[in-house]
Amino acid sequence: MRYSSILLLAILPVCAAELKIDHVTVAGANLEALRAAFTAATGLPTEYGGRHANHATEMALTSFPDGSYIELMGIQAQADPNAVAGHEWHKFLEGNAGPCAFAIRARSSIVIAGKPPQPGGRTRPDGTRLEWTIMDIGAGPRGTFVPFRIADITPRDKRAYPRGKPTTDRASGIGEVVIGVRDLEAAIILYRSTFELPAPKKERNAQFGADLAWFAGTPIVLAQGTGKDSWLAERIAKFGEGPCAFLLQSAGRPTTARPAPWFGTTIAWTNRQRLGWRLGFLSGR
Repeated sequence: MRYSSILLLAILPVCAAELKIDHVTVAGANLEALRAAFTAATGLPTEYGGRHANHATEMALTSFPDGSYIELMGIQAQADPNAVAGHEWHKFLEGNAGPCAFAIRARSSIVIAGKPPQPGGRTRPDGTRLEWTIMDIGAGPRGTFVPFRIADITPRDKRAYPRGKPTTDRASGIGEVVIGVRDLEAAIILYRSTFELPAPKKERNAQFGADLAWFAGTPIVLAQGTGKDSWLAERIAKFGEGPCAFLLQSAGRPTTARPAPWFGTTIAWTNRQRLGWRLGFLSGR
């Protein structure tokens, strides 16, 4: 597909150095089911983070030593139906999509012309109130095709580390976000213009079932399914373009999964059937 000029104009250039993952979001209808599947598949613990102030969602997280974290987001019990229906990720939540969106860190001083920051927040189980602002970079559902920026008002460590330290050290952080796209070449052009990136490295990954483009030195991998009937094409038809897999940076711990090639290094994929979505441990980067 060709991305429209409206989308291109809606995106303001962002320096590639700002592509530092703040967190990634995994969406589903039931938070406790997400947490149970995640720990069963990965062996990683989660921490309950509290309800969002939107009357629609609640979250748990697994945070890492580099400050990034995986957010597991579900629908609150007794949620306001209108709030759920109006949520930017309602189809991901209700459809148990798994990978949903991702955010990059922003300096609190950043303001984007024509893109006023939007307030956000939640209250931790211990009563600590967290507040932040969200800034969209592009058009489309927030944080899907391109990330959104998040800047903290309250101290960031209180958001990322509910107990004052990382949830786990079995991974050092979120290494890469794999974004499913309809047209790889068009997506490359848009990403290069948006983030001032050099040409990516490309490869076909038969195990993943996609043609891939990785912008070396960044956490961004674009993926186009290798056929109209591929799992990735089916996912995009249902949920649109956006994250389809997350890769954690391995901390060197042994794994029982068989390593698979990935841009000159290897990946150990978790049990997808148990997890319900695609998550890998990236080594050698």
